[in-house]
This record gives sequence, structure tokens and C-alpha cells, in this order.
Amino acid sequence: MQNLESFKVLLESPKKVVITTHYKPDADALGSSLGLASYLRKKGHEVNVISPSDYPEFLYWMDGHKKVINYEKGQEKKSAELIDKAEVIFCLDFNCLYRINKLGEWVGKSSAKKVLIDHHLDPEHFAHYELWSTEAAATAELVYELIVMLDDKQLIDQNIAESLYAGIMTDTGQFKHPNTTRNVHIVTAELMGLGADISKIGRYIYDNNSLDRLKFTGYALSQKLKVLKNLKTAYFWISAEDLKKFNSKTGDTEGLVNYALSLKGVVFSAVIIERPDTIRLSLRSKGEFSVNDFAKDHFSGGGHPNAAGGISDLGLEETVEKFEKLVKTYEKELIKNNKETK
Repeated sequence: MQNLESFKVLLESPKKVVITTHYKPDADALGSSLGLASYLRKKGHEVNVISPSDYPEFLYWMDGHKKVINYEKGQEKKSAELIDKAEVIFCLDFNCLYRINKLGEWVGKSSAKKVLIDHHLDPEHFAHYELWSTEAAATAELVYELIVMLDDKQLIDQNIAESLYAGIMTDTGQFKHPNTTRNVHIVTAELMGLGADISKIGRYIYDNNSLDRLKFTGYALSQKLKVLKNLKTAYFWISAEDLKKFNSKTGDTEGLVNYALSLKGVVFSAVIIERPDTIRLSLRSKGEFSVNDFAKDHFSGGGHPNAAGGISDLGLEETVEKFEKLVKTYEKELIKNNKETK
């Protein structure tokens, strides 16, 4: 972290702290936020975690989740007041203020010291302090390292360890993705030593499906998956009606994009979903094909080289058509990557 000594001085006395993370938080976003919040409370700080939206029910086991303020659930005024009074604002697992939607306006104009902890490409550099590294597999990994930097490893209890472990486990695809580094295994081993029950975490996240979610996954695989074999690409297109039919909740589409990427010969996968506010895309790739660049260049998004997201202001059918046309322009690159990943 830049200016670590100055940061230590900032936290020496109790502060009013707000922690926020990106829209529709995943296990890394929520786990790093709750883990950090618990640590800071132990240090005597007054901490509030504000989420721009709801998050999946399979994350409700995390310690402290009941205290999370959901901005979209009638908590706009309270969120604004807390941000206005905050002395320190931690921004976790996002690199640009637009990723927290309307909360970004409040955070941007706040006089509080801002702290960015993130591992995504191309940060906006809006914060006073940054712990940013694209070499980190997860923001939770960086939160662990920050606590160690502050000489407070002994304050990591089982609940903190489990929240951080969940973030690392999911952002590495259960330690299958290329971002699973030596340091990832060192950190997760430390978290296990600090009490993280990895079997319990795995059950809560991966073995906690509703019947509707399983039926939706089966429907998506059988009816909504399209394979562009010659382009080494596969994608799902999911309408609002599809989501309604299966009573889809936040998190029910998570992981769907990985089914497409698991197909033999596929190096680029996507899920294109019709949401109430916009069309959202989740993108994954193998090898050197950068979905971060693809999302940034064509769908106002970004993320990581092999995992990114984007949005479209077109309708669902128009977005699907645009996506297919774009993929054709990457044919040579996709075929080359298919050969290199065999």
C-alpha cells in the first residue's frame, strides 16, 4: 500500500467508517467487506457496510450480513447520511465509482478519506490510499494482507477467516483459474490455520441450491445455450420472462457462464441477461483472449483478462445480434487461442 505509515496513523484513533462494494456483491465483494468490517470494529471503529443492492442468499451465512445496509431497499437516506458523516470510506472490489451506481455520487463528493482495495484492471484512482494489485486473485486476499501489514493478524478470528476464504475460493473458481497463485495457497492455508472451516464454506456456497435454481439451470442448458463452434464461442441468452418463469433470485444465474466455457473447444463464453434496468453481460475466456478488452471496447465494461462484465443499452435480441457480429471479427484470435489452450 502507498503511504502505509500515514494510513496507520489515520486508523490509530476511532473513526466513523463506511465500507461499500460493487452492485450485486458476490462472495469476494461481500466476504472482503464483512471481514474488514469485523476487524475494524475490533480496533474500536464505528463501521457500517453499505451495499448498492441485494446479494445471493447463499452468502447469508457470513457473520455480520444482517447489519449490511441495502441502498436499494429503502435505505437511500440512511446511506447518504452515513456517507456524509464518514471520516473514512473503504471501497472494496471495484475500481470506478460508477460500479456502485447512485452511491458513487455520494462517495465521490464526500470529504472522507477514501481507501481503495481492489484487484481489477484500470482503476479510476479516486482514493487517497490504494491497495491495488492485479496479481491478487481476490480482494479478500488483499484484505488479509492489509491486516497483516497492520500487524494485526492475531485479530483474525474464525468468522473473519471464513469470509475472506470464501472470497478467494470463489474468485479462483475453487482454485481452478489461472489466478490461483502460490500466494493464494499460502494465504488460504493461513486462513485455515486461523479457523476457517472450508468444508462448511463449500457446502453453504455450492450445495445450497433451491429447486427453482436447479430447474432454471437445466432449462438454460437445454434451451438457451448457443454454440458458435467455428468461432470457439458459446453463450446463453436469458430473457426477463425466463427469469420470472423460474422465480429467479439474485445469484441464481451466477456460475452459468462457466458451463459454456467448460465445453470442449470453447475459449470464449458469455451470459447475456435481460435485467429490469439494462442488458448485462458476463464474460469468460481461456488463454490469452482478453474479455476485459472485449467488454471495455464494446459493452462499457471491464474486469480481468479472463473474467469481465459489461452492459448494453440495446434490447436483448439486438444485443445478441451485436455480440455475434462482434465475435466474428475475432475469429482468427479465437482459433489461435483454442490451439494454444489444448
